[in-house]
Amino acid sequence: QVQLVESGGGLVQPGGSLRLSCAASGIIFRIYTMGWYRQAPGNQRELVASITSGGITNFADSVKGRFTISRDNAKNTVYLQMNSLKPEDTAVYYCHGRLRSMDYWGKGTLVTVSS
Repeated sequence: QVQLVESGGGLVQPGGSLRLSCAASGIIFRIYTMGWYRQAPGNQRELVASITSGGITNFADSVKGRFTISRDNAKNTVYLQMNSLKPEDTAVYYCHGRLRSMDYWGKGTLVTVSS
């Protein structure tokens, strides 16, 4: 059974930082492209960042220079380091794993940026 379990969300003030983690099980993690998506109320789910099995990263324009994505294949975990957070970053963040036609989602973790 495939599981992607996010953690690290919470309430943070504007300008602050958070690190999200996603622990994967049931997949050969190292060969999957892993990503983080987010969905704010009333908005569609959007890609935030992704990292391929080879370590190639991709970021949404809105987070470039503020967020980084990394993976630890030994721990089957992908991370999203979020710095200089803005109120518009408030959303539920979802972990995603993809390999060819197979894709899996976590249940999400809420990030709230507010003073």
